Amino acid sequence: MSADPRTTTPNIGLLTAPAAWQTVDLISDLHLQASASTTFKAWRDYMASTPADAVLILGDLFEVWIGDDAAAQDPFLQSCADVLRETTQRIPVALMPGNRDFLVGADFLAGCGVQPLTDPTLLALGQQRILLSHGDALCLDDKPYQAFRLQARDPEWQRAFLAQPLAERQAFARSLRELSESQKHQGMVFADADLDMSLFWLGQAQADRLVHGHTHRPADHALGTAQRHVLSDWSLDHAPWRAQVFRLQREGPAQRLDVGHSPLNSSRG
Repeated sequence: MSADPRTTTPNIGLLTAPAAWQTVDLISDLHLQASASTTFKAWRDYMASTPADAVLILGDLFEVWIGDDAAAQDPFLQSCADVLRETTQRIPVALMPGNRDFLVGADFLAGCGVQPLTDPTLLALGQQRILLSHGDALCLDDKPYQAFRLQARDPEWQRAFLAQPLAERQAFARSLRELSESQKHQGMVFADADLDMSLFWLGQAQADRLVHGHTHRPADHALGTAQRHVLSDWSLDHAPWRAQVFRLQREGPAQRLDVGHSPLNSSRG
């Protein structure tokens, strides 16, 4: 019998913010793809102009990732890499794996100057201890996905997948997109983070705040004396129109900041 994930101690990474980091921006679930040009442009402009001292991306920066070799042949993904490289020449950027881009390789990140982040990671920002996660591992009620996640995080599965011809991997990516679109059109309600597991993780990390993405339900939740902050997805090419940055401050409260403008808002002046 497998161990109950609600009581299985996670492998928690540690990121201690240097004293120079006064503000840290958290973003997730941008799902960057060539067909979402408005979202890409908003991200590009944000990365070039953010006043934050570091940007931490908590998963699903990309809609799908089927291997670094595929990215090398994709002009859009190379444009994304250019944005990352330009930003890391100015401020630190780190990327945590999401459920769509967990196959992003160390070589790609190193080539962009991006630091990999373990999921979950404890961010020590001054006196604050904030637990960061993509969030998919917490959604235990989504049993089919959890079974796939367990399989897909296996190094042997990943090696076998990446060894497949590019055309086969591209077909797999298309099937994932089609499934996702079908679920959206059916109005499926996706699982939320499990309360007991969230509290267990916070206890193990000795943190009082959990920040994650994945669910596309931006909100702030009280967990007794602790808090759970759910990041916004970025969707500026179709409804629901939204794109937010969650800005942490060494001294002062966190802020949710809107990024970019939807066509709907722009048309209203």
